[in-house]
Amino acid sequence: MTENTRQQRRALVLGMVLLLLTAVLLLLGASVGSTGLESLHSMRSDALAWQIVWDIRVPRTLGAWLAGALLGLAGAIAQGLFRNPLADPYLLGSAAGAALGVALALVLLGAGAPLLAPWLRQLGLTGAAFIGAAAAVLLTLLLARGVQHTLRLLLAGVVVGVVLGALSSLIMLLVPEVMQTLQAFILGSTAFVDWAACALMAGVLLPGLLLAWAGSRVLDALSLGEATATSLGLPVATQRAVLVVVLALATGTAVAQTGLIGFVGLAAPHLVRSVTRTTHGRLILLSSLMGGVLLMTADTLARGLLAPQELPVGVLTAVLGGAYLLWLMHRQGVQGRGA
Repeated sequence: MTENTRQQRRALVLGMVLLLLTAVLLLLGASVGSTGLESLHSMRSDALAWQIVWDIRVPRTLGAWLAGALLGLAGAIAQGLFRNPLADPYLLGSAAGAALGVALALVLLGAGAPLLAPWLRQLGLTGAAFIGAAAAVLLTLLLARGVQHTLRLLLAGVVVGVVLGALSSLIMLLVPEVMQTLQAFILGSTAFVDWAACALMAGVLLPGLLLAWAGSRVLDALSLGEATATSLGLPVATQRAVLVVVLALATGTAVAQTGLIGFVGLAAPHLVRSVTRTTHGRLILLSSLMGGVLLMTADTLARGLLAPQELPVGVLTAVLGGAYLLWLMHRQGVQGRGA
């Protein structure tokens, strides 16, 4: 058996395992909540129990998977585009832009602006977060003068993220009333995900996966260097622009629905690569599945560890993701010394 065949089989087995874990975690997530397993057991005879499970727990659990899948997709694209295993979906400034959008919406709603308040209430904090994330990415592209230069795009994203993050902190300092709501958004939560949010995230995930898969050959070529990718005759500039759009939409949609949840988009591609070495086409799909499993697991733990109280899911993913990266650095250091 050749090495390529072995890696393909590993990728197939990993995909099947992740799909199985998704099904198991979906059932487990429907069983976890402030009322425990009683709601699940009494669904057939109790209309309230049915409403709790079907209208709250199931869409929340499925929404956690979809948001994690979007972040895993965005993470795989970001690491391929920037040729950096430490790249994450928020490198283009979308996280800071979303937080600033929520902060500005809270200030305007609190100020009771007669012309803007009705429009903002209809838009909601979710819409404000998405608009903020999209505006931050557009600003990054403007500063980088397009997507032709990867390093310039990366630096512009870092600058935009720092500046917009500072503006959000300034708003919290000047208007303390928005601090609690904004902190809840920054810590991340799936508590308000409903069926409409699930439909929206699925509507972004499916075409995003198709477009990313179509551009995976360019990511494979970019891993060999910019000059090599160009010499192969691939439409590097066009596909890079499409991939940046997919990255921005996937990240902005996930952030708008669940807040800022870190480490999922960074860790998902790493976990896939630790199991199998594969092309970006398979890596993108497996990273999406892995991201969904990671966030669904974190959300279930956040609801169940201290039930009936909940932990912020973003805090849990940060702790678990940070521990994983520390372990990965330690293992690579040990392997380096052994070599």
